Amino acid sequence: MSIGIISNMLSKQMSFVDEAKENIKLAYKEDNRPWVVGYSGGKDSTVVVQLVFEALNEMPKEELHKKVYVISSDTLVETPLIINSINQTLRRIQDEALKRNLPIETYKVKPEIEKSFWVNIIGKGYPTPNQQFRWCTDRLKIDPANQFIMDKVSSFGEVIMVLGVREDESATRGNVIRSHTVDGKTFMRHSTLSNAYVYAPIRSFSLDDVWNYLLNHQSPWGDDNSDLHRLYQDSNSGECPLVIDKNIKESAGSCGNSRFGCWVCTVVNEDKALTGFIQSGHDWMKPLLDFRNWLSGIRDDRTKRMRYRMNGQIYYKEVKIEEIDGVNYVLIPKKSSRAKQLIKMTEFEIITKDDLKAYIAQNNIDLSLPEDQKILVTYEEETLDGQQVTKYAQLGLGPFTMEARKEILTKLLQVQKGLVHPEDPHYELISVEELKAIRKIWFKKGDWEDQVPAIFNEVMGYSLDWEIDDRPLFDKEQISDLELLADQYKVDIKVIKKLISIEKDYAGYKVRRGLMDEIGKALKQDYLHL
Repeated sequence: MSIGIISNMLSKQMSFVDEAKENIKLAYKEDNRPWVVGYSGGKDSTVVVQLVFEALNEMPKEELHKKVYVISSDTLVETPLIINSINQTLRRIQDEALKRNLPIETYKVKPEIEKSFWVNIIGKGYPTPNQQFRWCTDRLKIDPANQFIMDKVSSFGEVIMVLGVREDESATRGNVIRSHTVDGKTFMRHSTLSNAYVYAPIRSFSLDDVWNYLLNHQSPWGDDNSDLHRLYQDSNSGECPLVIDKNIKESAGSCGNSRFGCWVCTVVNEDKALTGFIQSGHDWMKPLLDFRNWLSGIRDDRTKRMRYRMNGQIYYKEVKIEEIDGVNYVLIPKKSSRAKQLIKMTEFEIITKDDLKAYIAQNNIDLSLPEDQKILVTYEEETLDGQQVTKYAQLGLGPFTMEARKEILTKLLQVQKGLVHPEDPHYELISVEELKAIRKIWFKKGDWEDQVPAIFNEVMGYSLDWEIDDRPLFDKEQISDLELLADQYKVDIKVIKKLISIEKDYAGYKVRRGLMDEIGKALKQDYLHL
């Protein structure tokens, strides 16, 4: 008899809670595949973890034949109060599971330091995430969770992901759940991870069902679900789910309006999460909101961004020309928090694509520096009817400039120094490990003056135990001499620094496989060959 038929029979005789627990017990006993339960700290995932915990606790011990892993995602930029609550809850779940001899283990998954939010932005210069370039979800949430899942797949062959997704949460979410469902089957096949399946025990719960359960059933590990309810009462925000599927991450939406997302979320125009906390009396978080708003505001500032991509590629962004009262204006469209701009065309240098290289060389323009030279590039394009039309474009934007990265790091450390977390005196916005990773990246990018320790010392007033191996190769006088020589022979100093850094990385290896490829990449960047 299928679980669906049993479910229909049970629903006529028992409450929705008892029915959910009976279904969980049947699903648990169906096979030997371990479960991975996603816990975000929000209402839906709390219901799932609590129901699973209670169901297993009611089962005979001889039937508890497989592990249940409860995992939470820590992006390293979680809203401070929430991550403290999640940490506490994970400890309580683990302790209570041990007391009751339940096969439940808790884990917190984090991004690799080299992929963290601050290492990507401050180290590599990634622009802050927005709706069109939402790189954060993959690197900070999906990849760490998937790595944990695949580790279990390699050990057990297959795993079941248990998630707090509900059909009535949104029309999009409901459609996604239904599209992955096979009639008569308990588990949905994961759309991107092989040998992983999804189980949604509260998929039919309404919002009222969720709160009725949480407020009328005491947490078995001692949390107060009324506290969770109060968090939601302060605003109309929802939870930020544990996203494990790149194909459906868009249906999860951004978490900027959520109390359970990242405090520095720039995907939304207004961060209602931090604002809600501050309005609820947590004034100490005001500096976080101010910093987040500033960081979001500089994203499309052309003086903060290089005019080529990380790989050196040049690209063009077409602009429209508007004539107003006989005067031609360049239209810069509204984007995120940036208002629409109209700039007189006479303020731009208008250069053809063929003449751009000579113009940059003659004017000694460095496209990686903050100055925006206001260049308009023109080119001819053929329309569908064979007509030639003149198009105008600006140089596209790439990573944050080194100057902008230093500014971001300085401001972030200033906020960290002045922040007083009422529950965690050791709370930090950026970790020592991230600072050291940023230092290494900057060094490879030509920061031989070793400015990460200098910035840290100046802001924080003390020094960290920096790695000796990462000290600069040259002192300031030697760097100055090298820059003069590069200028004399018209060689790009950034390329010289890059080549020396490559040589340092490969020094000492008997077989230096890949060395020529790295040198080739350094010499073939677009901006060198306009």
